[in-house]
Amino acid sequence: AGRVGALCAFHNLPDGATTSTIESKTNLLRAVRSGEVTFRANPVHVGRTVIVVQTDATDDEGKLVSRTTQTQAVLGP
Repeated sequence: AGRVGALCAFHNLPDGATTSTIESKTNLLRAVRSGEVTFRANPVHVGRTVIVVQTDATDDEGKLVSRTTQTQAVLGP
C-alpha cells in the first residue's frame, strides 16, 4: 500500500519536484487468505509543501481489508 500511495503522490507533484514520506499509518482490518487484493490510492490533499494520500486495499468480494494514510513532503525543484 505504501508504494501505491507514493506513486499516487509522485503523479501529483509539480514538474521537477520529488517526494519523501513524512508519515505513514496503516489500519489492518481483516485477513485475506486467498484471492487477489486490489489497491486504490487517492490524493486527499495536494498542497505546495505536502501531499496526503489514502490507499484502500479490498479483497475479491470488495471488502475493505486495509486503509493507509500517507503524508508526503513535496521537495521542490
